[in-house]
Amino acid sequence: MTLFGAIEAGGTKFVCGIGDARGGSIETATVRTRDPDSTFAEVGEFFAQAARYGPLGGIGIASFGPVDLNPASPRFGQILATPKPHWEGTDMLGRTRAILDVPIAIETDVNAAAIAEVAAAGPGVKQLAYVTVGTGIGVGLVSEGHPVHGLGHPEAGHILPRRHPLHDGFAGICPFHGDCLEGLASGPAIAAAWGDAAQDLPDDHPFRAVEADYLAQLCMTLFLMMAPERIVLGGGVMKQETLLPMIHAGTAERLAGYFGGATSAEDMAARIVPPACREPSGLIGANLLAEKAARDAA
Repeated sequence: MTLFGAIEAGGTKFVCGIGDARGGSIETATVRTRDPDSTFAEVGEFFAQAARYGPLGGIGIASFGPVDLNPASPRFGQILATPKPHWEGTDMLGRTRAILDVPIAIETDVNAAAIAEVAAAGPGVKQLAYVTVGTGIGVGLVSEGHPVHGLGHPEAGHILPRRHPLHDGFAGICPFHGDCLEGLASGPAIAAAWGDAAQDLPDDHPFRAVEADYLAQLCMTLFLMMAPERIVLGGGVMKQETLLPMIHAGTAERLAGYFGGATSAEDMAARIVPPACREPSGLIGANLLAEKAARDAA
């Protein structure tokens, strides 16, 4: 059996794995995201130790962004303007090639996760949006089996939502846009606005109503723009299980029966779902990218 390497490169942590998309990982390691040199040194150590499993067929990188995904660009594979200190200009492809000389593919973490979730959903789902709500807010889109690219890649986490009344006076934390969705509703934004992380706030805290409202606005926008059969909501903030039913109700209320015959929270519960992958979706997606890179190189 050919094994592959997977790197889910996030703003808080890198998750590295050895395995394949169908069988899952036989070994993983989590590396805290620090500066590029320190982080990739640990990634290199993981793959050096994993050599005991034999040669790898390829490596897939599911990277936080923005990242240049245009193969014709001189900056292909590099991190672009990012709020993550020290990472702008980092050559994700080059640093990974320096670790192991095998076929390598790169995609955004959320597009890779969307690819994995489409595979998990089966043949009935051709349009899917994957949303991660954590250190940042990212949105990956797959249409007819292909991740969506264009001038760049989708950055729907930076749309400008209607501000919730309970957020009056909170400027938002995005260094580029202030009160965009990420600036108001990401994990660090929750902590900045309410004084504590989402998991540490009490069950009756008003942040949940505010967060659900912003994410319902995002879901409404995605339905109206892309008409996905499924929206998958993942990331650390979405581990607050009370949020999902509130998002279902809020999305249905905002759409007001206008879209796709969906008129109720129950309708939305079939369309807005948690991840289906048994491992982190981005890691499974990175495996799928690695397998495709190996096929393309053959």
